[in-house]
Amino acid sequence: MDHQPRPRVVLTTLAGVDGRITLRRDQLLLDPAVGARWRAAWPDDVEGLVRRRDAWIADHHAPTVTLEGSGSFVRDDVVSPWAEGGGPWDHPDHLPRRAPRWFVVVDGRGRMEWTFTGDDETALMVLVCRSTPPGYLEQLHELGVGWLACGDARVDLDLALRRLRAELGVRAVRADGGGGVNGALLRAGLVDELHVVTMPVLVGGLGTPTFLDGEPLAPDGLPVGLRVVRSEHGEEGSVWTHYEVVPPAG
Repeated sequence: MDHQPRPRVVLTTLAGVDGRITLRRDQLLLDPAVGARWRAAWPDDVEGLVRRRDAWIADHHAPTVTLEGSGSFVRDDVVSPWAEGGGPWDHPDHLPRRAPRWFVVVDGRGRMEWTFTGDDETALMVLVCRSTPPGYLEQLHELGVGWLACGDARVDLDLALRRLRAELGVRAVRADGGGGVNGALLRAGLVDELHVVTMPVLVGGLGTPTFLDGEPLAPDGLPVGLRVVRSEHGEEGSVWTHYEVVPPAG
C-alpha cells in the first residue's frame, strides 16, 4: 500500500484568535446550549466567510469525504460500552454500500453509539484498528455501517487515507474535525492545505481545545511551514486565510 497515492487533505476550521474552537474541554459543541453560546460570540461576518470558503473548496477540490474524529461527539473520558468481553478480533473490512459522498469518523476505541448512519447521498464509515472492541464492530454491522480496519493499536491515518483512495477512489478529503484528529494528521505529514476562519474573540483557558492538539512537537522537531495563498477579511474583523503546507527542505 506504500506506493498507493493518498487523497489531498484540506483542513478547515473556525477559531478564535487564540486558536480555541470551543468553550471548554468538558463541553461539546453538539450540546445545543453550548453550541448556542459559541455561536453567540460570532461576529456578523463569520457566516459569509464560511460560506465562501466552503464554496471555494467545493469548486476547486470537490471532496467526497468529510473526516471527523470521535472527540467531536464524545468527551475524552468516555469509555467504550463494548470495552469488556467479546471474542477474538476477526472482523475484516466491511463495506455494505457505496455512496457518492462519505462521512468518515476515526473511532479506533469504539466509543460512538450511532443514531445517524447516512442518507441517500452520504454514507457513514468508521475507521477502526485491530484493538477496536469486537462488540462495537458488531453494532456497526447491525446498523449497516461500513468500516475500514487500518492499524493495530490505533488507527493508522496514512494507511487509512491511501485505502480510501484505493477502495473508494477518493481524491480529496475535507478534514473538519477537532484538535485531536487534526493534530494527528499534521504530525503524520498528511495535511496539504488549511482554510482557517479566524474571528476576533478570545476563550483562553489551560487545556481548552484548539484546532491543532494531539502529540507535542518532538524535542528536535521543527514547526510546519505554511505559505499564504489568499486572505479575505470580513467587515467585523474576521479573516479567512488559505494556507498551503510547505514541504520540509530535502
